Amino acid sequence: MNYDKDSYKVSVLGAGSWGIALALVLEHNGHDVTLWEFRPDAADLLNKTRDAKEFLPGIKIPSTIQVENNLETAVVDKDIIVWAVPSHVVRQVANQVNDMALKTRPIVVNVAKGVENESLLRMSQVLEETINWLTADHIITLSGPSHAEEVSRKIPTAIVAGGVDLKNAELIQQVFMNRYFRVYTNQDIIGVELGGALKNIIALAAGICDGAGFGDNTKAALQPRGLVEIVRLGTAMGAQAATFAGLSGMGDLIVTCMSKHSRNRYVGEQIGKGRKLDDVLKEMVMVAEGVKTTKSVYELSKKYEVEMPISEQVYKVLFENKSTQDALHELMGREAKEERWG
Repeated sequence: MNYDKDSYKVSVLGAGSWGIALALVLEHNGHDVTLWEFRPDAADLLNKTRDAKEFLPGIKIPSTIQVENNLETAVVDKDIIVWAVPSHVVRQVANQVNDMALKTRPIVVNVAKGVENESLLRMSQVLEETINWLTADHIITLSGPSHAEEVSRKIPTAIVAGGVDLKNAELIQQVFMNRYFRVYTNQDIIGVELGGALKNIIALAAGICDGAGFGDNTKAALQPRGLVEIVRLGTAMGAQAATFAGLSGMGDLIVTCMSKHSRNRYVGEQIGKGRKLDDVLKEMVMVAEGVKTTKSVYELSKKYEVEMPISEQVYKVLFENKSTQDALHELMGREAKEERWG
């Protein structure tokens, strides 16, 4: 890897809202960008119309971004590969890339926010386990309060590049950063990844509060107590507590719990109104990562013997048909305690 270049060859795997938004950031910064769309018809349509209306209405994809359906063509001879597919297909795409004879050793940037159900691994761990040539120092995770709808419209945003290798984290910082997209570095990739994944569960709970008609007091209590749960599990898994006070923890938690753009908050809101989870998910074009992550975190809380009452109640509402009122009553009726951080 040449660290002194002004322009890099970058492939973004996944032409959903976040993949497109990041491709636009990279193109704005003068890089050679390829955007991989796994559906042939959708790739053809994007190439012809350059209209991202399926995920980002009103956004056009510049002709300087190459839209590609062939995965091998998309990743060959690239300096950087951005994994922007949903967390539950990260391993599947990584397996395909692993079978390819790449001549270069690119830096891999993960932007998926989740914890794999079967293995309970973070996304960087899934990538490192699956791709033979990939080592931990060549994996960077980008995370933080960053809705694609706003990034694609160049609304000021700040995120974190997390990676054990500071030099590579700083390179990714340089590649992505511009006047509307600010990037910080953090070597605590465990905390950066877990903050981005776990906040989605609390966002589901925030949506349930909205849908059930609970008040601002309820949501204001939910967020700091949810953050405590994130810190508890995160530190048990090796993260630094301070990471969760930053952009990939508190920052992402706030925006995902409050924003109209939040898919996880939307799903929770529909559940709070009494709808069934399967019915809500069937009508959605985009993925609400928190649903699958809730299953993983429920298992992780037991594995690490960490108390996570809010996450547990979200799990029971989503997957055991517990009513939102019963879940709230159980949370509010827990024994009296001293407020502690972590």
